[in-house]
Amino acid sequence: MQTAMNAHKREHISTFSRQRRRETLVGYSFVTPAVLLLIFFLVLPFLLAVVFGFTKFNLLRPDKIHFTGFDNYKLLFTDGLFYKSLWNTLYFTIIVVPVQSGVALMLALLVNNSLKLRNVFRIAYFSPVVTSMTVIAILWISLYNPNEGLINSALHFFGISNQPFLRSSSQAMNSIIFMSVWQAAGYQMMIFLAGLQGISKDLYEASSIDGANKLQQLRYITIPSLYNVTVFVLTITTIQAVKLFVQPYIMTNGGPENSTRTLALLIYQQGFQFRNAGYASAISVIFFLIVVLISFSMKKFLRDK
Repeated sequence: MQTAMNAHKREHISTFSRQRRRETLVGYSFVTPAVLLLIFFLVLPFLLAVVFGFTKFNLLRPDKIHFTGFDNYKLLFTDGLFYKSLWNTLYFTIIVVPVQSGVALMLALLVNNSLKLRNVFRIAYFSPVVTSMTVIAILWISLYNPNEGLINSALHFFGISNQPFLRSSSQAMNSIIFMSVWQAAGYQMMIFLAGLQGISKDLYEASSIDGANKLQQLRYITIPSLYNVTVFVLTITTIQAVKLFVQPYIMTNGGPENSTRTLALLIYQQGFQFRNAGYASAISVIFFLIVVLISFSMKKFLRDK
């Protein structure tokens, strides 16, 4: 009898082990494609960039590639254009992240109310997100036209003189920031809206009974309940902001006077326009380290909060 029970127990353990192995293999089969894509399109390019950063590498003469040590990095840290591009990238990020997130939250609060046309407003605010950035950039070039643009026509109506916008080194980056906030706020709005709809209405009803007004409900219920959503929105907005490329590439090509040249645009121009892949790789490595540093700093700051 005891022998039969032991045999049954061993068979049960064996069946359980086979099931665990099968589930493990299924799990690996789902993860493997993503890991391979990550290796081929992120890890491997970064390792190649590290290697090329120590070389003089012309894209049109790959047979002439040769090792130059830290020459690219020495040139990088004495290059005024690199520091100008770094400052432009940080300036854009510092302004866009809070402004765009704040606008998105306000839009989400607006369309979360029981308005008759709230679905129309949701579509209207989200439609720029699904439109190509290239198309939007070309459209806003026309709007920012200093002579015949619609925005200057509106300013002229209020007695304000024509503004140069993209043709001024002091206004070009701010003009791109305004357009970028308008284009992307709808995406963050939808994330905030999903978070708002997950807040229990019982909290608002209980606070109303206690005499709380709308502003107090926003401060003590809505904003604390959206903490995790806000962390996610700030993180993805920051990552998108530091990668700024399309808008300055199409609207200003980095000008005027390098006022809109970002690190991503500088890497592209050095690598593909000037064929200086070694120097572009060195900038890419430093750019990657800066992004990692910003990401970890944000994570630590928001976690401490």
